[in-house]
Amino acid sequence: MSSSPTANATTSVPMLNPPQENTDKVNTHVHVSIPEEEAGRLGKLKGFGKKCLENSKENLLLLLLLVSVIMGTAIGFIARNSHVFTKREIMYLQFPGEILMRMLKMLILPIILSSLIAGIAGLDAKTCGRMGLRTIGYFATTTLLSVILGIVLAVSIQPGGGADRTKLKRYGSAAKLNSADTFLDLIRNMFPDNLIVACYNAYRSKEVKKEIERDEVAVNVTNITSSLNAVMTTVSNNITNLTEEVQYEWVPAKGSTGQPNVLGIVVFSVLFGVMLGRMGERGRPIMDFCQCIVEVTMKLFQIFLWYSPIGITFLIAGKIVEMEDFSVLLGQVGFYFITVIIGLFIHGSLVLPGLYFLAVRKNPYRFIAGISQAMATAFGTSSSSATMPVTLKCLEHNNHVDPRVSSFVIPVGATINMDGTALYEAVAALFIAQVNDMNMDIGKIITISITATAASIGAAGVPQAGLVTMVIVLAAVGLPVDDVTLIIVVDWFLDRFRTMTNVMGDSLGAGIVFELSKDELPPLEHEMFDTEPSKVPNGQEGNAITAV
Repeated sequence: MSSSPTANATTSVPMLNPPQENTDKVNTHVHVSIPEEEAGRLGKLKGFGKKCLENSKENLLLLLLLVSVIMGTAIGFIARNSHVFTKREIMYLQFPGEILMRMLKMLILPIILSSLIAGIAGLDAKTCGRMGLRTIGYFATTTLLSVILGIVLAVSIQPGGGADRTKLKRYGSAAKLNSADTFLDLIRNMFPDNLIVACYNAYRSKEVKKEIERDEVAVNVTNITSSLNAVMTTVSNNITNLTEEVQYEWVPAKGSTGQPNVLGIVVFSVLFGVMLGRMGERGRPIMDFCQCIVEVTMKLFQIFLWYSPIGITFLIAGKIVEMEDFSVLLGQVGFYFITVIIGLFIHGSLVLPGLYFLAVRKNPYRFIAGISQAMATAFGTSSSSATMPVTLKCLEHNNHVDPRVSSFVIPVGATINMDGTALYEAVAALFIAQVNDMNMDIGKIITISITATAASIGAAGVPQAGLVTMVIVLAAVGLPVDDVTLIIVVDWFLDRFRTMTNVMGDSLGAGIVFELSKDELPPLEHEMFDTEPSKVPNGQEGNAITAV
């Protein structure tokens, strides 16, 4: 009886306390250390697999975007030839594309505000100023080069030479604008008086008729008739016409574009970010909040991006159905169309890549391949502002441009850098001058170059904004403003190629500014740690390997 408990106790000990050698084996298995080279190899393998998966998705999306352009063109021509569409039916056809535009525009405001504030707050004022000067210098250079290229091509090819002005068809009507008011509006929009309104509307002056007081008209007529008594019968009709003319005058009035004031939001965000950075740790919560908004917005954008092929298909199809007359491409307007396309091709394939290579000594075409999604989206949406989320994503993920640089350069570029628009305006002005058989001397050509450069800065990043500023260029050199109706019919198509050139110019500009500024930028938070043991703080080796 006494031995049984002892035996039981002896038997239970090994179960509760395993032999020491077994314990050592278990612990050795749990705490086995991976050699440093092997850990690096495993990390690289995981990173390579993840990169392959991301690349396959990127390539699939790019393929879908290219297919959507082809499908949209095919659907548009088939629908155009099979049925005469009403305005309502065209609206229904373009509805999926309208939803895409709304999705993309919905993300513009949070991306600009949050990314700019968070990015600028992490930079000192000196670095910010240098980055701004490089950005403006690049934009001014490329815009001027595009205008010069457009003038050279228009003078060489003579797209409007020998045309009969009376036989050319006209479409729509020209807007009434004042050059000085347009440039003043640009400054007004830089400093919006109401930030909430700037989120959905920009300021634009408009010309309105104002009736002159009858007493003033009567005084004018009395003075004229008293000085022309001797020839009253000859000028009576002129007096009547003059009376009718001076009864009204065109005066500037407050108007709106119906589009967000991107320039005003950018200026506010930059100033806010600079002041926030000077606050140090007190401003840290707002910086973290802005960074969270950027991350959430980009995740939301990734979802929207997979819908873009559908939207682009119906946007292009609707525009083709909506176009009034395709036969104009076979006539004199067709020569103008080809001249602009040649200019955009040369500027986009030679001039801009050449500047990138000279500035950073790297392959520009590999960089351009990284923004192919953005360019396809630009062609489909015809809006550099709506393409902005895609452009930022391509620059940061494919071309590894610092987000603090891309979030500064791209919004500014989408507002004031319009290389394609500037080239188009220079060619269009000379085309209209050739159609009217008007001689353009060197003085007027210089005027066209300066005005087209300045007018392109005022063109908002919305569809066909360049057509509005075209009026300013024509008025500056005394060309008939109403002749802008000669090119309206093909403008929707050219606008897509112009937008692609604009987006490419902005993106290459971001790449150039980043390469020139990267040594001045402080490291990002995720760059503070490296996978090399010598650069990883004590106790964080495992975290670094996991991050890879």
